[in-house]
Amino acid sequence: MRVQGENSSSLRVERLSLPASLALAANGRAPFAALGYGTPHELAWMPTVNARVLSGQGAMADVWHVSGGQVASSTTGIARWRSDGHWLLGAIDLDESVEKQDLADLAHRAYRDLFKTLDQAGTPHLLRIWNYLPRINADGGGLERYRQFNLGRQEAFFEAGRAAFEGAPAACALGIHQGALSIRFLAGQTAPMPVENPRQVSAYRYPETYGPRSPTFSRAALAEIGNGEVALFISGTASIVGHETVHHGDVLEQTRETLRNLEAVIAAANGQATARFALAMLDCVVYVRHPADTDKVRGVLENALGADAPMIRHAVYLEADICRSDLLVEIEAHAVAPGRLRA
Repeated sequence: MRVQGENSSSLRVERLSLPASLALAANGRAPFAALGYGTPHELAWMPTVNARVLSGQGAMADVWHVSGGQVASSTTGIARWRSDGHWLLGAIDLDESVEKQDLADLAHRAYRDLFKTLDQAGTPHLLRIWNYLPRINADGGGLERYRQFNLGRQEAFFEAGRAAFEGAPAACALGIHQGALSIRFLAGQTAPMPVENPRQVSAYRYPETYGPRSPTFSRAALAEIGNGEVALFISGTASIVGHETVHHGDVLEQTRETLRNLEAVIAAANGQATARFALAMLDCVVYVRHPADTDKVRGVLENALGADAPMIRHAVYLEADICRSDLLVEIEAHAVAPGRLRA
């Protein structure tokens, strides 16, 4: 394992509007990579999330910068990726109207090429994964499509010899209303530290009532990203206590419960690093099942943190279905703070 040192590339992220993001590439040299929300599809350095933006500020992007040398672009099978040799951001899109396979097979194929990418690029450790599935809650021929996805994903983890339980990367899985099965992934040279939520059963330990294969992700992950800083990547977080959905049909209470879960994850992360994170400092993406609920969700967040909190000012709201049909809202986030991981 390569240890991060003074000569290693460091990673930095900033959330910008689409015009500000495009301005960075105006001189013909694009940033390392970005993840776009409502952004154009043709930008090779900015794979997009194909979901309707519900925020008033319009299209946004999380732009990643590296301090290392040359950034190279390449492909591995169906995966497109950019890397500076230390960090890698990749994208996979599989159009089910073209690919004649079921979702479990497509997920397996996508993750197989994801792991081949990490091997080919020499960037072994996944830090964060974003999964977007059309019709996530629909029936896939006797099994919900999200559960089909979990089958293929976990099988690929096993085949690649990757940690599918303790040590799994941070991730989210949302339902988009159009487009392809889309996977975005961030990787680096050193392994992140997984974080679990003491209020919840770890997702990879869910009982079989949630499907033949459990979801493959940790509740969050901590990673040293250079320049004496630690990044916290929080997986998709919703109104779940133990392993059960709570506050059925009540978007206000589900949002409040989600905030309690975020606070619990942050407290657990703060116990595993000298870095100090707080709810108000997160850059979050808020996924709302019913667009008409957006103002209600925003109101709960503003009442909890204040309208001027960075989390509130920088939040991106997207229309998306949540991995359970009884969940109305989900929040995923990241933050960076000075410090280091505890041994």
